[in-house]
Amino acid sequence: MQIWRMRADGSEQEQVTFNDFNNWFRTFHRRQQMVFLTYDASVTWPSGDKDVMLRLMSLKDKKISVLAKIVWRAGTINVPSWSPDGRQFAFVSYQLVAD
Repeated sequence: MQIWRMRADGSEQEQVTFNDFNNWFRTFHRRQQMVFLTYDASVTWPSGDKDVMLRLMSLKDKKISVLAKIVWRAGTINVPSWSPDGRQFAFVSYQLVAD
């Protein structure tokens, strides 16, 4: 699963990620940066309690960095999650608690 972007009319389709992971739940900041979740290739559908990487990509140079390794559940990334100046990003990480 890779991330693509395009214009609202469907033109200018462009693949953004190129790797062996499953990349989902992207959110952009002013078309300059993108934060997204990356699952292991063995995960075929995003479901709760999965280990994921929260990753940041500069859309100028396509450089990707790992911001955090977290446990995903619904609500981890809600849009919009960026601060207005693009210097901060909000997300939720869940912790599994034994019964």
